[in-house]
This record gives sequence, C-alpha cells and structure tokens, in this order.
Amino acid sequence: MRAQFVLSEIGVGLRRNLTMTFAVIVSVALSLALFGGSLLMSDQVSTMKGYWYDKVNVSIFLCNKSDAQSDVNCAKGAVTEDQKKQIRTDLGKMTIVEKVTYESQDDAYKHYKEQFGNSPLAGSLTPDQMQESYRIKLKDPQKYQVIATAFNGRDGVQSVQDQKGILDNLFQLLNLMNRAALGVMALMLLVALLLIVNTVRVSAFSRRRETGIMRLVGASGFYIQAPFIMEAAVAGLIGGGLACVFLVVGRYFTIDHGMALSNKLTLINFVGWDAVLTKLPLILATSVLMPALAAFFALRKYLKV
Repeated sequence: MRAQFVLSEIGVGLRRNLTMTFAVIVSVALSLALFGGSLLMSDQVSTMKGYWYDKVNVSIFLCNKSDAQSDVNCAKGAVTEDQKKQIRTDLGKMTIVEKVTYESQDDAYKHYKEQFGNSPLAGSLTPDQMQESYRIKLKDPQKYQVIATAFNGRDGVQSVQDQKGILDNLFQLLNLMNRAALGVMALMLLVALLLIVNTVRVSAFSRRRETGIMRLVGASGFYIQAPFIMEAAVAGLIGGGLACVFLVVGRYFTIDHGMALSNKLTLINFVGWDAVLTKLPLILATSVLMPALAAFFALRKYLKV
C-alpha cells in the first residue's frame, strides 16, 4: 500500500510540474551526452596515441652537397662514408633503438615522386638534391631526446627530426576540444541541478498541506521525502536514457553509417562499440544518483520534516 502511494505521488508530482520536469530531462540528457562524448573522446585520443606513437620514427637527415653550401649545420661538407658507418654503429649500440632503416638519395627521390609527383617543384628536383637518412624505430617513442642529444651537431648530420612532435600538435588540439566539451558539460550539469532544486522546491510548496497532514499522523521523514526524491530520480533516469540513445545513435551514424568516417578516414583507429557500451551504465547511474542527491539536500531546506 505504501509503495502504491509513493508511486501515485510520483506521478502526480511529474504531471503537476510538467514543464519543469521536461526542462530537467532535456538538461540531464544533454549534459550526460556531453559527459559520455568526452569519455569517448578521451578513449579515442588514447587509442590514437597508442596506434600512431607505435608507428612514428625518428629521422636523422644527413648532409648533401647542396646543404654544404646553404646550411650552417653542414658547413664541413657532405656526409662521408666513414661518418655514415659511424652513425650506424653508434645507433646499433643504443639499447632504446629497436630498428634502423637506411634511406638513400635515390630512395628519397622515389618516395618524393610518389607523394608529390604533381607538384611543380618535383620536375626540377634531382636525386642528388635529396637527403640520405636513417629512420629509427624506438622501443619507447618518448625517448626521442636521447637520439637528438647524441646526433644533433655531429659532422655529416643536417638535422634530427621526431615525427612524434607533429602528432603531439594534433593530440593537443583534440585534448583542447575535449576540455571544451567538459566545460560545456559542467555548465549543463549546473543548469540541470538548479532546475532539479527549483522543481523540488515548487513541488514541495504545492503539496505543503499534504505533507503537513502526513507529519501530524506520524509519517516518517523518509516516507514524506521519498516521492520528491523519486520524482527527481525518474526524471533524471529518463534524461540518462536519452543521453545513452544520443551516444549510440551518434556513434552509429558518424562512424559506421551516415558519415561513415571509419571508411573515409582509414588511417584512424576509431573506438569500438565496446567502449560505448561500457559508458552507458555509468551514464544511467549518474542520471539517477545526481538528481536524487540534489533533491535530498534541497528537501532539507525547503521541506521541514
């Protein structure tokens, strides 16, 4: 009987404050959708880092004849065979090096033609203008500075470049976007909490006669508060359910179908459905607990029991 009464009171409260309940549902849905999207973005950045950092190389570019005339790092002339052998030997002794690949001037010219064959500059280049290089695969990509310190400024070395630095700029942009989404999410959550508090306040005021009678007949504080807390929890759960739908539909249409980014951006390893599904219980739990706790604390001020 008591459970039936609580459920009937929840229905009455939701219908009585329908517009505010709708606002709570929308705010919770949008904020938790952003929350889930931010979690997925973090997973995506981590996945991309693991995928791309495993493939990046450190490149040691060697001086050629053209560099000897125009680059201060090559003032002593083009790299010699002895210098190349010494560099290769030193690389072989370094424990952080996993693999070393030599690229000749002819190989560099061939790769350039394959990638930029339509460029006007390609027709004026010759193989002897290209740079020889060593492409180094590190066991730990974070230890690029060890290679740079060992070979920058050495005779025959024009420069040491780390491809990871290029990727870092991309990941910094993605992290910045993620932080912006988290900021918007925090603002939306604040709006949702304020709406929940106001909804509970209005609901408690509109039913002050009923609660007064319940106090007179000896009803416990929890028994009086329960309908209000459950109203907020139900509204939050509906919003959380909508947030889950937004995430699933968004993942489906942006990556698998519709925009089909997984087919268009084949170089990006997108997060799978398992990452999405693991976020849904967290979103649903948050959608229930957050409004319930907000209502509980609001009732301590607006409903004297």
